[in-house]
Amino acid sequence: MYVLIAKYTKYLLFCLLFCCACGTSGVADRFSVPLFEPRYAHGFRILGSEEGDASTLIEITDPWQGADGVVQYIFVAREGEKAPDGFAGVTVKAPVRRVVCMSSSYVAMFDAIGCADCIAGVSGRKFISCKYVREHPDRVADVGYDTSLDMEKIVALDPDVVLIYGIAGENAALTDKFRELDIPYIYIGDYVEQTPLGKAEWITLAGELCDCRDRAEKYMDRESRMYDSLKNIAMQAEYKPSVILNTPYRDTWFMPSSQSYMVRLVEDAGGRHLYRNEGTVSMPVDMEQAYTMLSAADVWLNVSAASLGELMSNHPSIEELFRDRPLPEAWHNNRRATDAGGSDFWESGVVRPSDVLCDLIKILHPELSDGSETIYYSRLQ
Repeated sequence: MYVLIAKYTKYLLFCLLFCCACGTSGVADRFSVPLFEPRYAHGFRILGSEEGDASTLIEITDPWQGADGVVQYIFVAREGEKAPDGFAGVTVKAPVRRVVCMSSSYVAMFDAIGCADCIAGVSGRKFISCKYVREHPDRVADVGYDTSLDMEKIVALDPDVVLIYGIAGENAALTDKFRELDIPYIYIGDYVEQTPLGKAEWITLAGELCDCRDRAEKYMDRESRMYDSLKNIAMQAEYKPSVILNTPYRDTWFMPSSQSYMVRLVEDAGGRHLYRNEGTVSMPVDMEQAYTMLSAADVWLNVSAASLGELMSNHPSIEELFRDRPLPEAWHNNRRATDAGGSDFWESGVVRPSDVLCDLIKILHPELSDGSETIYYSRLQ
């Protein structure tokens, strides 16, 4: 029975995407000139028309984990131009003046290109580190969370666009409501990107919406040059410290894919992640295997605790394991955290991967650093 339901649901999704593709084929044919092809990101590109329209087309592909062939088209309308008749995608008028960001990383994108003042709403303002958002509660509304969004507040904001994300598929209840209310929305797939520079490059999409794509491209040029320079420094190290990531949850330890964002950072910083996971998602590892790796690690990163005392209190078995031996250096990415516990690592760190890489080089190879303090990471004491 469940198999039939799953197959039927998949069929309906295929039909929906097929219909959307049919409705956008004309504009996709017309807007076929590549204006921006990302160097690092895989989830979007920006297209122009051969007729020289001021408007552009953003093509977003597979914006959530497990997506296969999902495409969203966004017509970015300029100078009074309108989307062609029959266009089934989303139309956004640029430059945008009022944006609602459902993720803190989207806030960081606009902030990094000097367009934070176009942010009209966020999800969970107390978790946001952006200075503009914190200092302008009268201008930036908190619209709530996925399951408890304040739709009346969003409507009152009259946003030019709402930037959203999908976890394992389309948030149909939300997007249906946006379509009903005629609110433009865009799925942002930065979290699906598996490289630090790939995540950061989504800043170019924010630049396109704000009519400052050139500024965003220059930002990425500087960021990529700095990142590559730091990576080359880390590669000079003769020894690669062994690293373990994350903290156990109940009786399971989830290990990231070897192609994931964090593992790439570790490797680019001259480290060696102990667990090899050739899949595309995090995998559960039993505690015995995890403890064996923990015992062999030089450094433990992204440890979800404020102190060693809290860590041991939350995980007595770890305290017992290391009663007569030293614990690996334990670091958490909470150095820049809000009072409510929001971490700027997952906000500005997304668009500043060179700063994150610099932190990790300081942790893994202090002999290569200048002795300055880390930006995002703090060592558990």
